[in-house]
Amino acid sequence: MSNLEAEWLQQARQGSDEAFEFLVERYQTPVYNLCYRMLGNPQEAEDAAQESFWRAYQALQRYDPQRSFATWLLSIAAHYCIDQQRRRRTTSIPIDDTIEEMLSDHSPDPETVTMASEQDRRLHQLLSALNPQDRAVLVLRYWYDLSDAEIGQTLSMSISAVKSRLHRARLQLARNWQTSASETTRAERKCHESPAF
Repeated sequence: MSNLEAEWLQQARQGSDEAFEFLVERYQTPVYNLCYRMLGNPQEAEDAAQESFWRAYQALQRYDPQRSFATWLLSIAAHYCIDQQRRRRTTSIPIDDTIEEMLSDHSPDPETVTMASEQDRRLHQLLSALNPQDRAVLVLRYWYDLSDAEIGQTLSMSISAVKSRLHRARLQLARNWQTSASETTRAERKCHESPAF
């Protein structure tokens, strides 16, 4: 955290709305992105981000300055998104290299961009099928590059619980990814088969 940011945080804790607005501007993109990755819907993510900032504003006096403000704020957003997913009662279906490979490809080639967009859509579908806490652990690791300890602090879990969830979520996501890829390949083959055969 920069000195300026620490100043704004201190002023916000003393009741300055202008200082809190600075913090919102500073963190609105990471909070929105976390909510979007967890909820998979832009409008719901926007609503969740706003609610997360509102909750942070209300709890600002309870914030522990020894803790990273970004981690504290992302934990509020992650817990809110987990609660939203539970309320929706979506069906839960209990990738290291695959996720990193998908996130690292920045080629401007139109075919690559189209494939990346399709992969991103598939990844969102597969993420939405995971248990909300498993999804949160993956999002915090791969999109925010948090350590096991930081994820544990953010989600109020022990480091061993984080490792266990990461392992289980990676396996499940990899299985679902392979199943999805196989189904897509079968559908493409069927599309190109001659009706005469």
